[in-house]
Amino acid sequence: MIKKIFFTLWLLLILSVNSYSAGGTSGSSGSSGSSGSSGSSGSSGSGGSQGEGSGSSSKSIYQTAVYHIGWAKKYEKKKKIKRANRRYQKALKLLTTLNKQKPNNADTLNYLGFTTRKLGDYKNGEKFYLEGLAIEPNHIGINEYLGELYVVTNRISLAKERLKILENCDCEEYIQLKEIIDGVRKSKY
Repeated sequence: MIKKIFFTLWLLLILSVNSYSAGGTSGSSGSSGSSGSSGSSGSSGSGGSQGEGSGSSSKSIYQTAVYHIGWAKKYEKKKKIKRANRRYQKALKLLTTLNKQKPNNADTLNYLGFTTRKLGDYKNGEKFYLEGLAIEPNHIGINEYLGELYVVTNRISLAKERLKILENCDCEEYIQLKEIIDGVRKSKY
């Protein structure tokens, strides 16, 4: 009986996970302490538009990927990098599947960029970010994380271009990217 209750609560937690960062769809910074950025400006704010009006399987794939990313970030904070990378790999696999099923979604592409970047594949991370920006040029999460990628790859002028786009968003992502570019803050992600 206790196992059933625990499983039910666990399942509810998974299904109710909101965006952890790296590109949820709320227009404000919406950070929840452990997050680094939220998503695109002007979209609805419930953890991604994947699957809305198109069946629950897409939404659950998206939310499960977000769940894995959230755990990966927690493992990173605890310096458990192998566990974090396993979670990023799981998220990457889910997001790749979702992107094939429902292409051209900026939030999915943002998370694809984020997970590949976290796994050390900056080239493909940048590719996914740029694909997302082609769809939604003012996506807050993509612009911040692409800026961070540019800092890490020593392309500061390109990072400053991303910062310029975030300049009027009145969001924490602008402040975080500015501090990373200025060397005041190290990127959490």
